[in-house]
Amino acid sequence: MIAHLKGTVDRMTSDSLVLDVNGMGFRVFTSTGTLSETGTGEIIRLYTHTYVREDILALYGFLSEGELLMFEQLLSISGVGPKAALAVVSAVPPSAFGLAVLTEDADRLSKAQGVGKKTAQRIILELKDKIRKEQAAFGVMPGVVRPVPEAMPIGIFEEAVSALMMLGFSAAEAQKSVTPAMEEGKPLESVIRDSLKMRGRTR
Repeated sequence: MIAHLKGTVDRMTSDSLVLDVNGMGFRVFTSTGTLSETGTGEIIRLYTHTYVREDILALYGFLSEGELLMFEQLLSISGVGPKAALAVVSAVPPSAFGLAVLTEDADRLSKAQGVGKKTAQRIILELKDKIRKEQAAFGVMPGVVRPVPEAMPIGIFEEAVSALMMLGFSAAEAQKSVTPAMEEGKPLESVIRDSLKMRGRTR
């Protein structure tokens, strides 16, 4: 299986791009987030998933490992194919996906094109326990307050830590990265982005 590809973006469509890797062009389907962060002629690395069925062979790729993990989690759900999974990845960033599942926010998930309430509820049903167990294994449970610096918004701190753990950080690594990124009034997505920068794991 192809784990990642690095090459030059040859051309782009509304849902894919062609990556030139040493003269060979790979068509890779991707999210709107990845498409918005790159352009023709740029050299990029994509984390990939090879989708194989009897009559289908397609390559899906993303700039971040978080989007790839989310895409593969969605594919594991009965009745959710790559088109629907890609739509959810495009509509909900990885930093918000785990929280949406754990809080049973079907409305947030159903904002994805072609994903109705029933599919959103199925995603929540099949992933909620899995995500909760993963967090418990790392020592962090939703709603458990960890010691944080005085005056730090605890809710945002916990959500940012959970988001980093979804991206593969240990609980200790996540808390260590989030703490210096916290500032009064700073939105959640900015905290997560700055935490990743501090760990040298930006896109």
